[in-house]
Amino acid sequence: MSNPIEIRPIENLSAAVRVPGSKSYTQRALVIASLAEGKSLLRNPLRSEDTDYLMEALRLLGAEIASVGEDLLVTGTGGKIRNPGKEMYLGNNGTATRFLLSVVSLGSGDYRITGSPRLGERPVSPLLNALRDLGGSSTCVAKEGYLPLVIHACGIRGGRVTFAQVESSQYISSLLICAPLAREDVEISIKGSLASRPYVALTVEAMQHFGASVEMEGENRFSVKSGQRYRATEYSIEGDASSASYFFLAAALCRGTVRVLNLNSATLQGDGGLLRILEKLGCSVSSGGSWVEVTGKELIGGDLVFDMGEMPDMVPTLAVLSAVRQGRTVIRNAAHLRIKESDRLQATARELARTGILAEEREDGLVITGGRPRGAEIETYDDHRIAMSFAMLGLAVPGMRIRGGSCVRKSFPGFWDEMEKLDGKDP
Repeated sequence: MSNPIEIRPIENLSAAVRVPGSKSYTQRALVIASLAEGKSLLRNPLRSEDTDYLMEALRLLGAEIASVGEDLLVTGTGGKIRNPGKEMYLGNNGTATRFLLSVVSLGSGDYRITGSPRLGERPVSPLLNALRDLGGSSTCVAKEGYLPLVIHACGIRGGRVTFAQVESSQYISSLLICAPLAREDVEISIKGSLASRPYVALTVEAMQHFGASVEMEGENRFSVKSGQRYRATEYSIEGDASSASYFFLAAALCRGTVRVLNLNSATLQGDGGLLRILEKLGCSVSSGGSWVEVTGKELIGGDLVFDMGEMPDMVPTLAVLSAVRQGRTVIRNAAHLRIKESDRLQATARELARTGILAEEREDGLVITGGRPRGAEIETYDDHRIAMSFAMLGLAVPGMRIRGGSCVRKSFPGFWDEMEKLDGKDP
């Protein structure tokens, strides 16, 4: 998609769409199944650029992963990690990078991990420090705390780790997933805040499904007994709440109705919290066993503040909606967005400005003064969430064009095809 994608406004929006399997659940299931003993069947997994990078790395480490129709059959390593003797390239997949830093630590010898230039700008030092506390060793090739790097693996000893401040819940999830295979018990303590906390609960749930247990003392201490083993199993992956958010945004922007199929209304995915925000802003939300529907209505005006610490990836989505809401919207507790696929706070503010909307950057968020956006050509910064959020704005604002729209392949390759179904045709 080298040419900008022009978005056509929609009137009388009423549609049903499908979203792919959850990226968060898919990546956790792939890693855990690859560490398990035996063959696991993953149903409804996400197939995207990110998951393809992860699968290729897991194959290099000894797992066998094969497509079975729309599902994936994973033959695990039983925790015996192979050393491929070659570099593992992960594109711009930050989640896979953090998970694999712990996974390869279970092996033996040197493992070199690298990725795209942007991935090399995303810090991993808190996780590297934690792995050192558990007996590990690593060398950063160019800059301390960043990729490319080499893990000098000799298994994970175990022990205690304390995080003073956690900018990414993926550090915690990475250690938890590999802790059952450590030589000694692992205890993780958190002092201070934890970004995207719901995704740690999601990790614990996935681990338990494969037969490993995690003991929790309050919200900030996790204990994992050594000597546990993951057991192969069949695992169904629910629809992606992050992908669904863009279609809920469409309903809110157009004051129409969109039903998203294959979505669990009681999901542990943190981004499902966007539904509560939409209700607060005046939309109506209904759900069944495997679908969620949003109907947009006149948005509540006035000055509002939203803490997005548990769902920072929803900031571009909320920001675009705030552009059409009368009043001032303060989005806070999202500083971690500066080290995502792009600096999402800066990117969102810049692109809202292109549409004539006043958006002020703060260190940890945005302040947006709503109004009447105008059409513009949007730069995506090779960031899928910027592309999908601003694409939906074009359904309500004529003249919106999206540059570099192919970046959606990172998490939702079928996004543009699914977006076309908003004309009311059945999915």
